[in-house]
Amino acid sequence: MHGRRAVSGGRAPLRRVLYCATSAAIIWNPRLRAYYEHLIGNGKLHKLALVATMRRLLPILNAIIKTRTPWRSPCAA
Repeated sequence: MHGRRAVSGGRAPLRRVLYCATSAAIIWNPRLRAYYEHLIGNGKLHKLALVATMRRLLPILNAIIKTRTPWRSPCAA
């Protein structure tokens, strides 16, 4: 295969929600914003950096659901 890859498999509704959540997290979450900007600074494309950040956010959300605890910012005392 040559050229750019496209995501087509998996669960489209979940992917759509995760995309929106990641877009908001890049703006409001300092850790995810730093990770995203690190990828962009290394020359990664916007979409690739966004998908990588989505993959970083997914285990965080799974842990929140599993433990049934709200998100706690590491900066909060």
